Amino acid sequence: LLSAIPYLGMTIVQWLWGGFAVDNATLNRFFSLHFLLPFIITAMVMIHLLFLHQTGSNNPLGLNSNIDKIPFHPYFTYKDSLGFMIMMMLLSMITLINPYYLGDPDNFIPANPLVTPI
Repeated sequence: LLSAIPYLGMTIVQWLWGGFAVDNATLNRFFSLHFLLPFIITAMVMIHLLFLHQTGSNNPLGLNSNIDKIPFHPYFTYKDSLGFMIMMMLLSMITLINPYYLGDPDNFIPANPLVTPI
């Protein structure tokens, strides 16, 4: 995809690959990025929520909206906990009543020890 960028595409691809072909160093780089990216995103979300709770949300109308606010705990805590419990109960019921419902159909093909897969 990056090679489709005019003039700079191949330079960006070679810089990203670390050479003219995908090598062990490239795979290590992408694996590290793939591993660290969820932690970086989680940290950014937590920082965003921290700043949001400290300064408050943007109010372009300039109206005082403190009247409409309710405390986060217990109302939203109970609502989120109830939703989590309902979803877990639904998933548990599906897996306990019909455990093969979410499985792969190829698991039911009888194994033939005389034939090896291609």
